[in-house]
Order: sequence, then structure tokens, then C-alpha cells
Amino acid sequence: MTRLRDRFASLTSRLVLTTVLLVLLVLVLIGTATTFAMRSYLTNQLDDDVKASAGRAYGPPGQPPGLGTGDRLEGQAPGTLLATISDTPSGRVVSEDRDDPATPLSDAALAQLADVPVDDQVHRIDLDGLGSYRVVALNALLTRQTTAGTTTSKVVALAGLPTSDIDAVVANLVEVEALLTLLAVVLAGGAALVVVRRQLRPLREVAATAHTVSELPLAKGDIDLTERVPDHLTDERTEVGQVGSALNSLLAHVEASLDARHRSEQQVRQFVADASHELRSPLATIAGYTELARRRPDDTATIGTALDKVEEESGRMTSLVEDLLLLARLDSGRPLERQPVDLTRLLLEAVSDARVLSPDHRWRLDVPDDAVDSAYEVPGDELRLHQVVTNLLTNAQRYTPAGTTVTVTVRRDGFSVHDDGPGLPPDLIDHAFERFARGDTARTRGNAVGVGLGLSLVQAIVKSHDGSVRLTSRPGDTTVDVTLPG
Repeated sequence: MTRLRDRFASLTSRLVLTTVLLVLLVLVLIGTATTFAMRSYLTNQLDDDVKASAGRAYGPPGQPPGLGTGDRLEGQAPGTLLATISDTPSGRVVSEDRDDPATPLSDAALAQLADVPVDDQVHRIDLDGLGSYRVVALNALLTRQTTAGTTTSKVVALAGLPTSDIDAVVANLVEVEALLTLLAVVLAGGAALVVVRRQLRPLREVAATAHTVSELPLAKGDIDLTERVPDHLTDERTEVGQVGSALNSLLAHVEASLDARHRSEQQVRQFVADASHELRSPLATIAGYTELARRRPDDTATIGTALDKVEEESGRMTSLVEDLLLLARLDSGRPLERQPVDLTRLLLEAVSDARVLSPDHRWRLDVPDDAVDSAYEVPGDELRLHQVVTNLLTNAQRYTPAGTTVTVTVRRDGFSVHDDGPGLPPDLIDHAFERFARGDTARTRGNAVGVGLGLSLVQAIVKSHDGSVRLTSRPGDTTVDVTLPG
């Protein structure tokens, strides 16, 4: 049973088997209907012949049947049964022997004939020693000459014909139908196998593409997933085309996901390498000044300088680690506070602080007239949004020369920071929001912004507020636009 189930597990086998079974079922139904129709037709003809035989034997049709002095054998076909049921039942069967034209019926056969209903209808009866017959029974008058004179009595007259010819014809018909059915099933199976294999060939090509992809090493590294289902198998008007198109969409999605994973892995590696590099410098500085202070324990000035430098580098590392932890928390999807934040007041305070910290730059705050009467509020974490503004203003101050004009524009859905400085290098614009991205590695790195985390933090914080940030830069025109949901 298991072997048979395995053999018909494929779609080709099931379709061929289904086709063959349907053809077989239709042929059996047609054959059965034809057989019954043929038997019914031949039986009706035989019944007519039985009634004609009764008319010839017992009198013409349309008149009361009478036997005279006995039944008449003239014109009866061989095998015709004629009998009368009375006090002394008798009967005979017409034979082909001219010397002995009739064979008497046995008592058992006469007893069986006595049970035939007298209703002028033809009935089927199986007689011992004779086989199956179609028989009609009629009420008749039997006239006999006796020594006392002529006597008339009522009897039951029967006439019948054998069904052997019908049975032989039907048996031959069934044999022919069985032979033709077998031949048709074989031909249908062969034709179905050819057609189904031909129709499923595109599906096998789609499966071959899937098998090829499954054999690719997708676990790690840069995956070149260019395998696709051919275009002629992606016509969505067909079922195979729908499967092929869906598989191509799946492969494209998998390819994009693998590329994203690979980029993420590369970014993680680069991030770890950059973080290690940034931490190595202050650690080396701390180790150097610590060693210097150990060698000169009595030199108060040297020890003071070493402690100041250790404190400075420790603060730098602390700031770097705190920013890295903040980025990790934001990447993990930890929710921030959601309280109404007055953007106008937040930006006003940040610009005021920037004027104090960098008086060599020109700082402008562009506030719409209606913002004076009603606050521009957005839901969010005020501390993190303040960090966004501070990072952007610090970048504008750090990477532009003195005299640069920095303009902060307030909107209901966010704000923008614009400067007329030299702008970012063209090769950095597309990577400005990546971590540890710097346009000039020779600059002094006084804080986390100096190591290339400023814009990364800006983007991460804004995204955690369901907002977006966009950077455009060319010489004399650099704008960072922050959009926040209201």
C-alpha cells in the first residue's frame, strides 16, 4: 500500500490516474446505458413476436382466443412454446426436426407455467430444462369432440419464445464494450501521460530554478542571488505563470534581504572596528600619561597635567560610550517618552546657547508669526529632541568657518538647519548618516560628534519619533530638514 501511495504521489501520476478513471467511468456509463437500451429494444421485439405466436396458435388478433381442437404449429419458429393449462395440462416446444415437429413439456415445466399471470402481458420465466422464456397467458376456449358430442371448456393458453438469442446478443455486446473500454482506457492513459507531462514541463522548469537556489550557500557572505524563473514562465494569466512570478518576487525579496543582511554585517564589523579605534586612542593616551606620572612621582606639574589629560580622555570615552549605548537602545526599539514638546522654545534655547558658545558664527532663528501666539508642539522626548538640535548646531559650528550664517527655521511639522558654509564633500553626502562617518579625519575630536556619531544619533532619534531627516548639501547651501509627526 505504501509503495502504491508513493507511486501516485506525483502530480503527473494523479492527473493521469484521474483522467483514466474519468474516461473509464464515462465508458462504463455509456456501455451500461447501451446494454440496457439494446436489451430493452430486443425484449420489446421478442414480446411482439410472442404475441404474434399466440395469435397464430390460438386465433387471429382482435378476436377472442379459441383453440378449436388444439393449438396450431403452422408458421411457428423453432423453440416456440405452446401450452394449455386445464384439468389435463399439456404443452410442447416447436423443434427443427420435421419428423418430430414438437417436443412435449415436462410436468415440472407445466407446473411453472401454471403460475404465469393471465393478464395478456408478456412475462419472463425460467423453465427447468429449457432456460429463460418470454411467455404470455390468455383465457381461451377449447372445443373437443367426444362420444357424447362436442364439448367446450375454458383453459389458459400460453405461448412463449426463448430469450437465448437476446442473451447471446447482449453478451456479445458486453464483450465488445469491455474490449473497446479497455482499449480506450489504454489510449487515454497514454495520451494523458503525454499531455500532462507536456503541460507540466514549465512547472518542472520552475522547480529546477527553486532547486538551483536551494543549493546556493546563503548562510554568510555576499550572496549573488541572480537566479530567476525565465520570463516566458511568468505570465500571470496562467497558473504556472503565477507560480513563476510569485517565485521571482520571493527571490527578489530574499536577494534584497540578503543584501541588507550583508550590509548590516559589514556595518557592524566596521562599527566595531571604528569604535575600537576611537576607544584605543584615549586609552593609549591615558596609559601614556599614567606611565609618565608613575615615572615622575615628585613632579607636581607633570602629575597635574597627566590627571587633566586622563580626565579629558575619560570624559571623551564616557561621551562616546553613552552615545553608543543610546544608539543601541534606539536600534532595539525601546520607546521614548511621548510628551508635548514646544519646538519654538526648544529651538530658541538651543540657538541662544550656540550664540554664546560660538560668537564667531551668525545665528538666526526664523519663527513664523503665528508661532508667537500659539506654540508649535510635537509629541516626543524633549531631552532627545534637544540632543538632535544640539548635534545639528554643533556640526554646523564645527565644520564651517567663522562668519558662516546658520539659520534655524521652525515649522509645525519640524524644523530645518541651514548654513552657507562650504558644504559636505560629495562622496560623504550619501553616507553622512552612517556611524563614524567623517568628512575630515584630521579634525580635532573633542566629543562624540567629532568621531562621526552626531548625524547617526540625529537620524536614530528622529526615526524613533516616527519622523524623517533629509540632508542636501552643495557649496554655500547645506540644509538638514527634520520632519516630526504632529
